[in-house]
Amino acid sequence: MIVEIYIALKKGVADPQGLTVKHALESLGYKDLADVRMGKLVVIKLNYKDKKRAEREVNEMCKKLLSNPIIEDYRFKLSGE
Repeated sequence: MIVEIYIALKKGVADPQGLTVKHALESLGYKDLADVRMGKLVVIKLNYKDKKRAEREVNEMCKKLLSNPIIEDYRFKLSGE
């Protein structure tokens, strides 16, 4: 089972990296950008067969280590191999 975890700053939290990328893209001629937000993608291969267990443990991983729940939101997608 493969899990893809998408982690991004919560709305309202400043994103200096996103702002830097936005300015760089604009300097390359891409002028119609409203906003750029940066995030992370974490891909984990799990040895679980039980989808409920996988969902529970991925949530725990995100809350304990992979994301900062104060400033970041996360979502994930489980898929077969």
